[in-house]
Amino acid sequence: MNMKKFAPVAMTALLVGSAVVPVASANEHTTTAEVPQIQIDPVHIFNNTRGTVDDIRVGENITYYTVKDGEQTNVLEITKDTLVFDNTGKKVALQKGDKVIAYTFANKPQKYIYPPQFNPEVVIVESEKVGFVEVDYFFEDLTNTYDILKLNMGKETELLNVEGEKVDVKDLAEQHLVVFYTASTKSIPAQTTPSKVIVLNDNSANTTNPVNEEIESIIALDSYDLAGTKMVPLRVIAEKLGYKVESTSKGAILSKGNMSYTLTRGDKTFGYNKALRTLTVAPTLKNTKTYVPVEFVEDYLK
Repeated sequence: MNMKKFAPVAMTALLVGSAVVPVASANEHTTTAEVPQIQIDPVHIFNNTRGTVDDIRVGENITYYTVKDGEQTNVLEITKDTLVFDNTGKKVALQKGDKVIAYTFANKPQKYIYPPQFNPEVVIVESEKVGFVEVDYFFEDLTNTYDILKLNMGKETELLNVEGEKVDVKDLAEQHLVVFYTASTKSIPAQTTPSKVIVLNDNSANTTNPVNEEIESIIALDSYDLAGTKMVPLRVIAEKLGYKVESTSKGAILSKGNMSYTLTRGDKTFGYNKALRTLTVAPTLKNTKTYVPVEFVEDYLK
């Protein structure tokens, strides 16, 4: 990726005055600087999800962490490949009660469900120890997108990729980085010598989800048309997506985290948490299995 500092290919700079922008840290200690407010193309930014881990549900390949921040609820999908560190750069395991901030590439496909679910690149857990974290794009001179932080590599700075392999300083330029540090100067931009830097892989747009591939295979092998609508098997797909499925006398109840769906065969209306939604075609029973319109899977379960 080649982004020029003052005229990036995929970044639109729109000067609209100035704003105080914080240097991100896991424990809320921030440094601020008066800088121009810049609108950046979403491909180069992260969705930040903050809050306290309130619930943990373990799936086959994914563990779902419900994170609450006031009235806002989000779900983090954590796999064995997700980077999880505390604010000093130490690898940790997420636990209930942890205060976290998760960073997800903004261009990564997101499921249109509630509460929002994110598959983050890195999760930072707040600890009592002193430590700051910056997750951002860094230019060739190793300053970040808002010119708030500049990196100066030291002999003890640990430079790694997401696989934990050592990299060189030249590999940091024009990359998305996770930067761990303990102090910075009061200059603009602030300068720091990090203790650890991790280079993130921005290949989210090209990543194929193996679960989605399985579901597409299921639909291809087990579906039928009803009134112009493709009907697909409910249980096997819902369980592949991590839902618990309970059969009822006339349908099924699906649940995952704070989400719940109640479907009744022969009824186009279904329960979605405490609300009601309507399908184009009612769920049906065929060969002892409940089938639903494919729109239910695409619009609610994925």
